[in-house]
Amino acid sequence: MIDLVALSDAMREAVRLAERVAVTDANVLVTGESGCGKDALSWFIHSRSQRAGETLVKIDCATLPADLLEAELFGYERGAFSGATEAKPGRLEAAHRGTLVLDEIAHLSLDSQAKLLRVIEHREFERLGGRKTIEVDARLLALTNANLKDAVERRAFREDLFYRLNVVHIEVPPLRERRKDLEVLARGFVRAYSDKHGRATKKLSADALWLLQAYDFPGNVRELANIIERAVIVSIGERIEVGDLTDSVRLAATQRDRKDRRPTLAEIEVDYIREILAATRGNKTEAARILGISRKSLYERLARMEKAEVGGQGSEVGETEKTEVGEQKSEAGETDIDNATPDL
Repeated sequence: MIDLVALSDAMREAVRLAERVAVTDANVLVTGESGCGKDALSWFIHSRSQRAGETLVKIDCATLPADLLEAELFGYERGAFSGATEAKPGRLEAAHRGTLVLDEIAHLSLDSQAKLLRVIEHREFERLGGRKTIEVDARLLALTNANLKDAVERRAFREDLFYRLNVVHIEVPPLRERRKDLEVLARGFVRAYSDKHGRATKKLSADALWLLQAYDFPGNVRELANIIERAVIVSIGERIEVGDLTDSVRLAATQRDRKDRRPTLAEIEVDYIREILAATRGNKTEAARILGISRKSLYERLARMEKAEVGGQGSEVGETEKTEVGEQKSEAGETDIDNATPDL
């Protein structure tokens, strides 16, 4: 059984619909942004279906070229193409009586779409280079982060196949719309990656949790998992602190907080130094010349900036950021996070 984190209203509705459709044999179209958890929801549907005891087979349509994708999906006979020295069954045959998950189905070629439509309508197909008709009984779950309606209008996706797949449509919400789920997901990932890397189970500090909650996660749950795994690896003590999180999280949270106030002179200086370093591609001699300071002065400023980012001490900027996070801590709460199990 696949456990899903669904404390937020948006995710709870997606799971409720998945539970209702799971017990049927209907095809399901699962959409959502990259990394939001479409895979986990497809496993959930399979685990709650009458086919749960059979195999779930997945094929990623985005990672294979069109000719190889068709061979992987439908299989091929010996001599079907150069290098086909022996017959090989495809993923459809492997999914017989079970579930076939077509990830990023928008990348399926029009020829393969036509063959897949026949499978859905008649439950039969032929391998590449073969004449024997093979019957197959597999439930189809199609996943995509693309807008298939737009693809249909652009004639990049068959309209008849779209309606065959879109019997039931489930939209998985992005993580930024699932704020209530984030804490449970984060602590679950902390536990999972602590076990994976042989580290003592760590806790998230209140400051680190606040920064995560303030971040929009463009990469969704997958990005959260990657951030937590890195933090578990690089953290030293029993807690994951602000300095253990990625630059993107710390910077985004700081920028978001500054929208409601004017930045300090120290913050403006830090931003400008970073901008000049980016423009000079890290050439510190050139950056110092543009800034109108010596290289030694630039190195001193960079050292203070690095110390402030890691420890929140040793500079005006560090003290400012420390104060800002500390003020938010009372709102976020003092409770640390420890045990849970992640999936979505």
